[in-house]
Amino acid sequence: MRGGSAGTPLVVVRVAREVTDSPAQPFTEPPSHMDHNGRTPTIALMLESDEPGGAEVFLLNCAIELRARGYGVVPVLPIGKTGWLGARFKAHDFEAETFEIKSVYDRAFLGKLQGDLIRRGVTVIHSHEFAMAVYGTVVARRMGVRHVVTHHANMWMTDKLRRRMALRWALRNADATVAVSEDYRQHLLRSLGPTAERVITIVNGIAPTQGDAEPVRREFGIGPDEVVVLAAGALVERKGHIVLVRAVEQLRREGCLVPVRVIIAGEGQEEARLRTAIHDAGLDGIVHLAGVRLDIPNLMAACDILAMPSIWEGLPLAVLEGMHAGSAIIGSSISGIPEAVREGVDGLLTPPGDAPALSGALRRLLEDPQLRRRMGESARTRALAEFHIAPMMDRYERLYFGKA
Repeated sequence: MRGGSAGTPLVVVRVAREVTDSPAQPFTEPPSHMDHNGRTPTIALMLESDEPGGAEVFLLNCAIELRARGYGVVPVLPIGKTGWLGARFKAHDFEAETFEIKSVYDRAFLGKLQGDLIRRGVTVIHSHEFAMAVYGTVVARRMGVRHVVTHHANMWMTDKLRRRMALRWALRNADATVAVSEDYRQHLLRSLGPTAERVITIVNGIAPTQGDAEPVRREFGIGPDEVVVLAAGALVERKGHIVLVRAVEQLRREGCLVPVRVIIAGEGQEEARLRTAIHDAGLDGIVHLAGVRLDIPNLMAACDILAMPSIWEGLPLAVLEGMHAGSAIIGSSISGIPEAVREGVDGLLTPPGDAPALSGALRRLLEDPQLRRRMGESARTRALAEFHIAPMMDRYERLYFGKA
């Protein structure tokens, strides 16, 4: 579970005595990727989590796109956790800075973080999620650099008063705060009150990649007539994978004759429960738990239907990846999913937790290949127009330099 140190919000009381209330010095957009001192601007991308997940993939995608645009990039990641994201950054030749928060108000951490960012020549800080929103605001104000915060729809982030106090302080003192879906921006407004009126929405975008379906079909022994349903995401309760298993069980019980394979890619605390449910439903060999994968483009290429049966979300990257790959989408009618998937056009939306409704949507697409293809083509067209990384990063770039 993301959320940072349990006592992190107490930092607000301390920094109020240490950080001036005057805003950081505004930047104007530098010409040709040069700052006012003739240097290439360097962006720090900071996140408190490093397991496989949407925010983590978002961070890596941003880093790759920013480097392609000529910026320096410094990933700032935690140590002592899974190491998944650090390994991905290393594979892409990024040199990350690491941190460890050991106490409620860790002066050593703040000092190290500030020193690392100064040493690396950071001119803009882009923080993600709760702890980095707060700590990043402290360090950005000390350094006099711009600070942009992105929230990826962590619903636990506002469940305690001390967290809400910390977020209100960060909102007032960051240069810009972003929600990845309009639904989550509204959640912040309801939770934080008028302070959250400063939050803007920038929907997620990705760079489409071309995958190869054949290795996946060979690995799982998928026949030429079998329809592939893919669900990608951490194996945690809020992702609703158990609902998908129950929906497939109902399909089999009701005698759906279309051969189907379901691949669930991810790992997490629900794995044992899912394995038991799959076995008890007689779905061994039909529903596959594939673990963490590095071949997501290949999985997407092999996929006919992308399922996202979540209980709550932000704007999940897996949905956008499925849309870019031309898959018909079946998603829960919650959070940011309906902002991407138009009901009956790009896919089908069902109530969260409703296995019979999900089963009916699956059956409709399984039994109507023309509808499935038509929705997949519509999803791809919409994704290229609305959910591409280039326009998303254009907006962040303007925020970095105070132009939006």
